[in-house]
Amino acid sequence: MAVHEHPRRNSGFHFSLRRPRTASAPESEVSERTDTGTKRAYAFASLRLLTGFVFLWAFLDKTFGFGYATSSGKGWIDGGSPTKGFLGSVAVGPMESTFHSWAGDPWADWLFMLGLLGIGLALVMGVAMRMAAVAGTAMMALMWIAEWPPAKHVSDGSPSMSTNPFVDYHVIYAVALIVVAAAAAGDTLGAGRLWAKLPFVRDHAWLR
Repeated sequence: MAVHEHPRRNSGFHFSLRRPRTASAPESEVSERTDTGTKRAYAFASLRLLTGFVFLWAFLDKTFGFGYATSSGKGWIDGGSPTKGFLGSVAVGPMESTFHSWAGDPWADWLFMLGLLGIGLALVMGVAMRMAAVAGTAMMALMWIAEWPPAKHVSDGSPSMSTNPFVDYHVIYAVALIVVAAAAAGDTLGAGRLWAKLPFVRDHAWLR
């Protein structure tokens, strides 16, 4: 009597400790990157809006004299000068005499106020970010020179009360302007994408 061994039949059931391959991992990575990018975009947009409000509020307060930095009744519309008080009080630095000569001049008032308004509106709306960054950085540089933080004493010998010889709020604002322009922060919570599609903006990248 011969005994034949029959091959084991596949029952169709398999047990494995290996994790099944699915597309969920790559999809989760893409989702995570997207979420991170969205959060970053909103963070830059928030910085843009807050910085824009700083410039826009300065323009409004100096124009109408809300009683904060500009006393009530001494606004620009009341005949006050937006630059006379600040530039006239410069007491240190290499441009002290130059700033004194500019203080209160109509051209200085108009240039300063138009700069505040233009930069503020550009940031709040999210358009012309590169121009706003250049103009704002130039304005902050001049104001930094006017206050001249490196000096320990002013011209009359009294303490300057400078808290940092290099980095003050003017430098922070300038860096914020450059960052939001480089990050195209106007595309989120702003009209940056629509602005970029305009023909004259497409033809001139510096207007972006």
